[in-house]
Amino acid sequence: MRRLLFRLFFCLAASGAYAQDITSAYTQIDVRKECKHREGRVEEDYGDWRCRGYAGVPMWFGAGDQRMYVSFGKKAADEPAAGETLGPFNDFYKGTIEWRLADGKPFATIMRWSYKTPAEIDRNTANGRMLVVTRLPPGAVCHVGYVDARANPDANELAREIADKHARGFVCGKDRPVTLGKTTPEGR
Repeated sequence: MRRLLFRLFFCLAASGAYAQDITSAYTQIDVRKECKHREGRVEEDYGDWRCRGYAGVPMWFGAGDQRMYVSFGKKAADEPAAGETLGPFNDFYKGTIEWRLADGKPFATIMRWSYKTPAEIDRNTANGRMLVVTRLPPGAVCHVGYVDARANPDANELAREIADKHARGFVCGKDRPVTLGKTTPEGR
C-alpha cells in the first residue's frame, strides 16, 4: 500500500498537477472613475482607458460602436484581445474581475460582460451576460472561452474550468475559443 501511495504521489508531482495551486483573486473596477481615459478621435470611438489590475497587471479598455474591448499586459493595446469583442452591443465598464492564479501568479481573467439582446437594442438596457475568459501574459493575450451566464446557473464554475484547462496552453490566432454549457439564442 505504501508503495502504491508513493507511486501515486510521485506521478502527481512529476505531472505538475500536485505542484500547482490554482486559486482566485477578485478585484472591483469602475473604468470610468478609476482609469486614465483618452478621448476618441472620430464618431463612435469612445476612446480607451488604462488601469492597473491585480498585482499591478496593466489593463486596457477600448470602446466604440457600442462594443467594448479588454486586454492586459505591457503592450495590451497591441494584443489580439484588443480586437476581440462579443457580436451583440456590449460593455464592461464596471464589475468584478476574477483573476485565476497558479502558484500566486495570474494566468487568466474571467469577466462578466453585459450585452444587449435584439429586443433591447432600442432601449437602454442589457440583460445578456457572458463570462469571457482571457489568457494573460507571458505570451499573447486573447479570448480563450465563453460561458452564457443567463443559460447556466453554474457559469462561474464552467468559466474556471475553461481558464484552468485551456488558458496557459492556448495559442492565440491558432486555437479556437471554447464555449461551455448551454447558450441562449443571443449568446455567442
